[in-house]
Amino acid sequence: MTKNRLEAFSDGVLAIVITIMVLELKVPAHSPTLADLAPLLPVFSSYVLSFVYLAIYWNNHHHLFHTIQHASAGIMWANMHLLFWLSLIPFTTAWMGENGFAPAPTALYGVVLLLAAVAYFILQSAIIRSHGRDSVLARAVGRDRKGWFSLAT
Repeated sequence: MTKNRLEAFSDGVLAIVITIMVLELKVPAHSPTLADLAPLLPVFSSYVLSFVYLAIYWNNHHHLFHTIQHASAGIMWANMHLLFWLSLIPFTTAWMGENGFAPAPTALYGVVLLLAAVAYFILQSAIIRSHGRDSVLARAVGRDRKGWFSLAT
């Protein structure tokens, strides 16, 4: 498979994920003042947080795929694994926002983000395995202390 097709599919999935999230923002019915938006602050805050996370993943994914020549089966499955975890972000975002950042929804949100980070690491590793230790990505990542630190925190 060409990398362009996989990249386009991933872009589409992320666009849908963001669309689902924004559709969760409900307009207060028959409430024309700015003060009426105050109860929506937790929902909006969780949306902004998730949007930033997804933007970071989209940007990193874009740069990651610029380093590869082709998409092997391993890369495709690792990419689907990442998209799976990212596709759960709208659910956990909505649950967390609707419940004012209560412990259980917030913990699940954190678990989904952690597993997305693990999936990204797996995708990066699959690309390096497919393209070799002398590939552009392998040289750019190096020992990846920052990546390991990110997973640990």
